[in-house]
Amino acid sequence: MNRDDPALLPPLPEREQIALLAPFEGLGLDRISVVATLQDAERAAAALLAARVVGFDTESKPTFAKNEVSGGPHVVQFATPTSAWLFQLHRSDCNEVLAALIASSALQKVGFGLSSDLALLRRRLAIEPQAVYDIDHEFRRRGYRKSVGVKAAVALVFGQRFVKSRKATTSNWANRQLTPAQIRYAANDAYASIRVFDALLPRD
Repeated sequence: MNRDDPALLPPLPEREQIALLAPFEGLGLDRISVVATLQDAERAAAALLAARVVGFDTESKPTFAKNEVSGGPHVVQFATPTSAWLFQLHRSDCNEVLAALIASSALQKVGFGLSSDLALLRRRLAIEPQAVYDIDHEFRRRGYRKSVGVKAAVALVFGQRFVKSRKATTSNWANRQLTPAQIRYAANDAYASIRVFDALLPRD
């Protein structure tokens, strides 16, 4: 992707074009940890802080009724290029570690469309998120005028199709026991983000 001349930018792919691409290979369940104990949370935090830059996203139980207020986020996910960790906010003994990660300026958290996620996190955890970067800003810096989400970004950067299950998107993220489909969906949202970020802005 050309970084200097907006005239040479490839156009954003249409949904029909993305549908024809080979699928993006996400993380398998063996590379994803659902944080269940304080010890799990502390191990996750150590691995994430060592990575320094991680993919980041949240999931909330969807609201369907008019004026219904979301109680989310219910899941917060982080990913490195090799692994992912899911924090469920009903596990209150892990929330102090989670809050520290989100508020840490030493851990850069990158993702797509994060403004609503951050607002919910501020309310739910009473913290101010730090070092959070929406990857759409890099696409805008390069000349794209429309917002670029994870699907378009994966298609542009890798020539691949990022699959987001509608069923998983609208599932109950407040469930205490996440399904394998939910676990993969949540983890790979964050994983795709770190993969795109690393491809756009390689680190030494």
